[in-house]
Amino acid sequence: MKQKILIADDERDILDFLKYNLEKEGFDVLLAKNGKDALSQSKKKPDLILLDVMMPELDGKEVVRALKKNEETSAIPVIFLTARDSELDEVLGLELGADDYITKPVSIPKLIARIKSALRKKNSMQVSVAEKSDVIKHGVLEINRSQFRVLINKKEVFFPKKEFEVLAYLVRHAGKVVTREMLLATIWGADVFVVDRTVDVHIRKIREKLAGYADYIDTIKGVGYRMKEF
Repeated sequence: MKQKILIADDERDILDFLKYNLEKEGFDVLLAKNGKDALSQSKKKPDLILLDVMMPELDGKEVVRALKKNEETSAIPVIFLTARDSELDEVLGLELGADDYITKPVSIPKLIARIKSALRKKNSMQVSVAEKSDVIKHGVLEINRSQFRVLINKKEVFFPKKEFEVLAYLVRHAGKVVTREMLLATIWGADVFVVDRTVDVHIRKIREKLAGYADYIDTIKGVGYRMKEF
């Protein structure tokens, strides 16, 4: 699934320039021409927001304040774009909750690197939160790690310990390709000798228990598996 970037800037040339380059990198792009439009577009839950500081309606700093006050948008990474190269502006922007600060004219390689870094940090934090939580919800799945219970569409289904651990690991890393080697090392450990086929057998049994939701798990040929994102 492509990651979605919202670009908010009142200059059409900049919007078109950034949109073209981000789409070349494989991102889906949303556009906003002012602060109010940016807040409206944020309801579509972009993975990251590029936000011009000086905009009509609401400026970038007001937009960030509003985003951080809203529980549904507070975790979205924000990178400020501005023509003002002032240390004071940078400090204020970061204190408001922006994740990064880039001055115009924008270097595309630098911008892409900053975007990818912010997205990696966001994903790392999400995994960390999921790993600490006893109850993980994912689509129709509800996994209680402390009780070794799995609910599928609110109905409890029994999973033996290893199948449970494989399923929970895939859910915690939803959207990412998990290799057989990663599963073997994490679930069985380096000191236990098992072969790749062991993982495949467990995945097959998990899919049988998921029944109508077996397509939650994609097979990546020659590599491993990936849990569908929601």
